[in-house]
Amino acid sequence: MAANATLVVAVAILLATAVYLNTLPADFAYDDNRAIVSNQDVRPTEPLWGVFANDFWGTPLRHSGSHKSYRPLCVLSFRLNYLLGGMSPRSYHLVNVLLHAMVAALFAWLAGTLFAWAEVPTLLASVMFALHPVHTEAVAGVVGRADVGACAFFLLALVAYMRYCESRDGGRIESKLHRRTYLRTTLGLAVASMLTKEHGITVLAVCAVYDLLVAQRCNLADIVNLIRSKRKKGLHLEGIANLACTAVVLLSLRVYLMGFSPPTFSSSDNPAADDRSLLARTLTFLYLPVVNLQLLCYPKWLSFDWSMDAIPLIRSFRDPRNVLSLFLYAVLSFIGSRLFRAVNARADITCNVNNNNEPCQCETNIRIDASVLGMAMLVLPYLPASNLFFYVGFVVAERVLYIPSMGYCILIAIGADYLYKNIPSIKYIWLATLVLLVASYMARTVQRNEDWLNEESLYRSGIAVNPPKSYGNLGNILSQAGRKSEAEQAYRKALQHRPNMADVHYNLGLLMHEQGRYDEALESYQLAVQYRPTLALAHLNIGLILVILGRKYEAETVFKHTANIDGTGLKDPKLHEATKTSALYNLGKLYADDGKHRLALKVFERAVATMPPSYQPQSLFNMIGETYARMDNLTEAERWYLQALKVKPDHVPALLTYAKLLARVNKSADAERYFRRAIELRPGDTASYRHFGQFLQDRKRYRDAASVIVKAARQVPYDFSTVFAAASALREAGRNEEAESLYRKAAQLRPRDHIAQLNLGAMLHVNGKLAEAETAYRAALAMRPDDAQALSNLAKLNHLLNKQAQRSSQQDSLNQRQTHQPQGQQQRRRRRRRRQQTPPLPPAPLRGASAGESEQAQKLRETLHPPPGESGRQNRRRTG
Repeated sequence: MAANATLVVAVAILLATAVYLNTLPADFAYDDNRAIVSNQDVRPTEPLWGVFANDFWGTPLRHSGSHKSYRPLCVLSFRLNYLLGGMSPRSYHLVNVLLHAMVAALFAWLAGTLFAWAEVPTLLASVMFALHPVHTEAVAGVVGRADVGACAFFLLALVAYMRYCESRDGGRIESKLHRRTYLRTTLGLAVASMLTKEHGITVLAVCAVYDLLVAQRCNLADIVNLIRSKRKKGLHLEGIANLACTAVVLLSLRVYLMGFSPPTFSSSDNPAADDRSLLARTLTFLYLPVVNLQLLCYPKWLSFDWSMDAIPLIRSFRDPRNVLSLFLYAVLSFIGSRLFRAVNARADITCNVNNNNEPCQCETNIRIDASVLGMAMLVLPYLPASNLFFYVGFVVAERVLYIPSMGYCILIAIGADYLYKNIPSIKYIWLATLVLLVASYMARTVQRNEDWLNEESLYRSGIAVNPPKSYGNLGNILSQAGRKSEAEQAYRKALQHRPNMADVHYNLGLLMHEQGRYDEALESYQLAVQYRPTLALAHLNIGLILVILGRKYEAETVFKHTANIDGTGLKDPKLHEATKTSALYNLGKLYADDGKHRLALKVFERAVATMPPSYQPQSLFNMIGETYARMDNLTEAERWYLQALKVKPDHVPALLTYAKLLARVNKSADAERYFRRAIELRPGDTASYRHFGQFLQDRKRYRDAASVIVKAARQVPYDFSTVFAAASALREAGRNEEAESLYRKAAQLRPRDHIAQLNLGAMLHVNGKLAEAETAYRAALAMRPDDAQALSNLAKLNHLLNKQAQRSSQQDSLNQRQTHQPQGQQQRRRRRRRRQQTPPLPPAPLRGASAGESEQAQKLRETLHPPPGESGRQNRRRTG
């Protein structure tokens, strides 16, 4: 029974779309982050030529660390996505789903053409391809668009070549007019397929197989004689010659673009390729096709990554997995030999039909032709990933099977149709089995899509297959979500499985660095450097911790070394160069903080001269301006502050430092405008409020200053320095009761800080709460017995208490005498005592105290610059 072509194509489109609808809410995951989110080539602000000069990940193709993956058409599609929807993942996923539906429709049409629209094989092949779970990585992962897009061009090229063959061999009326158009279209689409993903070039080989073994019905002898034959000279060889020439040109161009050097991969990417044992390499590479075929036949165990030890190397003939390898190649040899004999033995059998009396192929020839093309589409597109011609940067990659799976679906459909027609007794059982198979494919695909919704679920799903990489990447996600304890556990589990992962050691160090566990962080960074000496980020953060620990000489040495690490062969040279610039920034800052301003400026000049184009220099420019300001060269300071704001107009540290400079030269109105701009940009940033408050205090606008700094204290009610500053501002504004409340809070936050107790005592003293003031003074003296101010204030307080006690005693005796004196005489005595009474001694002026005030000033100064190692502390590295 013939299938309705429109219905089959419609069913394929519907199923391919429906089964992937649950990927639309998904985030970017795994490789999406590097290929899209952090890839500058995706952004329209970057020059378009960069798409054609860089690899898929944004690294220059000729750089020694380039992946050498050249997919400019795919990157252009990401760029178009960005133009239409920015960085919203939904639009990217929608394009992937629609593209998969288009490929499913093209494949359904191809299957129908191969099977002469026979109902069972056409429908089965089309539905299997639309629903196969192994496609989830290619469709649900946005970077899989390279495979889906290459497959679309692959199918269009193959269909165009089939039309070319029909027109060439006289099977179509328009053959004379359209033959060369079809051929040129084929070649153009083949180029597009290769420019979308590398193995798209294999469509040229598939077209050649189709031409020789299907269109021209050649056997082995015919293929040998065809080259020598003068029969139809130029016609039979025209297509093959064009395919071969195009392949040679494309391969030559590809090698040229790579700079005539192959890519380099880490040993964890493809362990077998880096193993010294020839036996281990051979046996493992022979086994990998078994794993790929297993993924096609039984797609239960799927993983986002199969590198590292996901598939242990086969080092001995005694390994039982060798049996599976032997079985696979035995089956392939058997099928190949039977197919070869069938091709050689088949005859041009035709049967006349009523529609225009055109010849049609018999069922056997249809099956042979479909088998030939199915085997070609299964084997040939897989060969570039087989490590047969060159080593690749992965062990197994599910998305690489997207194109070969078409051949698999065709072959399964052929076998199913054969059994269906030749064993009538189990026809309905067989149909029920096929329906169950398709239903299981759909359920597994929908389930697997759920794993790709976010990175946490994706990495958790990969633990069973690849524990070290899964745990390592899971730790990054948990850490970013603030689940620090879980993140640390994940990192440590990753290291239990594979202790030499430099990225995981680095990320664990970063986690402990953020928690203030500096000694542990230092140890982790040092292990990262031990396993990967070129990991500049780890070197940088070692220097930052040494600065925190006060080991400045060692930090200086580390920063100098980091700035000179060679980036040859690194995967991410842009990040490496940016980190080297950050090392120079921190080295210059170290010199500037030590008062070595001229030396600092020399380092900063080198940083500016060598920084890569991708580096964001606003912090560097701001620090140069601050250094000039410390040298009282205000003109140069202003120039660099304005440079920082030109690069990034909303850079709050530069706004604050420039505002302070304007205040310094008495441009108060302009300074206030920049302070308010900083607060507007970061309403939740307490540093901006505190700087502005300090500015207002310096101009004796105490009430305004108090209002501003109190806002900061409300945002961080547990930050001692901010609460202390707010209390001092309230005191200066005359709001003594509110100041007392915040001084009490500051003392609670740091009960062992003698400055907090001293200032609380002084405020209580001023407010007349003398007993509590005495308690606070004595608490301060218990922590620092020789504090002169505390001793002075306590002496004044005691003097006042003694005077009060004396007056109270005198008052009691007077009261007794006054009962015997006339009323007028009592009033005259009271007025005389008031005139003679000595005023109480006030406490010494409240000090923001040497410790408290200096800490406050230091924190204010530090907020003018980014946290140490702006490029280091904020870059978690994906495991692998």
